[in-house]
Amino acid sequence: MITVAIAEDHQSLIDGIHLLLKYEEEISIVGMVNDGEELLEVVRLKQPKVVLMDIRMPKIDGIAATKIIKKELPHIKVIAFSMFDQEDAVRQMIAAGASGYLLKNSPLEEVLTAIQEVMKGNTYFDASIDPSFLSEDTTQQKKKQVLSKSEREILTLIGQGKTSSEIAAIRFNSVSTVETHRKNIIRKLGLKGKGELLRYAIEKKYDF
Repeated sequence: MITVAIAEDHQSLIDGIHLLLKYEEEISIVGMVNDGEELLEVVRLKQPKVVLMDIRMPKIDGIAATKIIKKELPHIKVIAFSMFDQEDAVRQMIAAGASGYLLKNSPLEEVLTAIQEVMKGNTYFDASIDPSFLSEDTTQQKKKQVLSKSEREILTLIGQGKTSSEIAAIRFNSVSTVETHRKNIIRKLGLKGKGELLRYAIEKKYDF
């Protein structure tokens, strides 16, 4: 039996999901709440296997609630349920520990599919969301981690259009030291020359 808790601040939407799921023999709804505080109480008491989580809720929002749930009860699967399809919203929920992301304008039947998929250990994204940017984020994070603190600071200044002389003055370094850092950044990031370094720094908009 898959036990499910629903957190959604629009009661009519909760009612619709409840109507969809209540006839599913494999699913039992153990809680339906309208805000994040109520949700945490239900989760701690009932420990559902899956939480359908609205992102924008009173008292405690879905991102914060997901972080708390995954810290206290990491085995619980969380599926984000939102009207926001922006990459930043998806990124924040997945980073908080969500296993799936659904849009509220999707057919309600997709809720059932998402629950079944995350219970198999898979992730599930709404058909209109391309999750490929998440793997790109991971690659960029790894690239950032290979840089030292000084290199990250210099990369930020390069992205702001500063020359080596200007960077040297700002950091109280010699120009040759800055140039050495530039060469190391190019090597570590696998770039091809100063032009590509500048383009990389500007496009990635690094702010360390």
